[in-house]
Amino acid sequence: MLVGTWNLENLYRPGGPYGPRDKATYEAKLAALAATVNALRPTLLGVQEVGDPAALDDLVQLLDGRYEVTLSQYPDERGIRVGFLSDVVVNVVADTAAFPDALRPVQVDDGGRTADRAGRGVLAVHFSTRATWLTAAVCHLKSKLLSYPGGRFVPRDEGERARYAAYALERRAAEAATVRALADTLIGEDGRRERVAVLGDFNDEVSAATTQILQGPPGSEIGTPGFDHADKGDAHRLWNVAPLIPEEQRYSRVYAGHRELIDHVFVSHELLGHVVRAGTGVPQEEDAVLEPLPTVGADTSPEERRDAPASDHAPVWVDLRP
Repeated sequence: MLVGTWNLENLYRPGGPYGPRDKATYEAKLAALAATVNALRPTLLGVQEVGDPAALDDLVQLLDGRYEVTLSQYPDERGIRVGFLSDVVVNVVADTAAFPDALRPVQVDDGGRTADRAGRGVLAVHFSTRATWLTAAVCHLKSKLLSYPGGRFVPRDEGERARYAAYALERRAAEAATVRALADTLIGEDGRRERVAVLGDFNDEVSAATTQILQGPPGSEIGTPGFDHADKGDAHRLWNVAPLIPEEQRYSRVYAGHRELIDHVFVSHELLGHVVRAGTGVPQEEDAVLEPLPTVGADTSPEERRDAPASDHAPVWVDLRP
């Protein structure tokens, strides 16, 4: 059973400010996305940057087998949202953007404007079959791409850049705390009994403070001395499967020429025992290298990528035994 996450990058129908400029470009992108999903053959695939729900429906028409679409009701200002593609029947158990009750609003610009919710909703679904069951949440945290007043992507000076980087970091941290709060609800009293996956585009790498918010008590990460030793923290931890990904495949985007893993799959203690392998791209031999991804930079805007032939992210997935 393959469960994964993939940022589809600006999935819109042609026309509008963000979608492809013409039908041929749009159809080429759909074909490329469909080829990857068909190679993955996922049971459950969390997706990000669904700008037009109808475009995701178009993609589904090109897939092998029958897939259901489940989308969050909380898009951002560009209309992009998270969702799931599934070849099983799922039930929505949560769809929220609100920060946890104890978390105060964070500043988002020089004018003092604040946000008390995530920019995009966090969606959780559950499915159960005769063979297995799973609860999964998908998210898309605040991007490292900085934007400035007036729609600019270039700052006036270093002071403005530093301030807006701080605003973005605070917002991404608050969103990570929001996802963790939902994960706590899904895990319940004891993650040693619940099969929970939390996945999505976290817009930062494994060791980033915002990503690590998801993990819970430290000390038992995969590959550390404490990993094989049970303790009380196991009931509340989430394990990032990144160390299980072959090193040469351990990236999901190329940023300014640097390979980085910013899309992640976390699993609860019970689910960790069902992990067979993990990877990026499509399942392949251990020593295989991913197809080249396009390089994006700090000033690469959505407008520049609107006619891109596929996505600037690679899928990240985990293979689970029932």
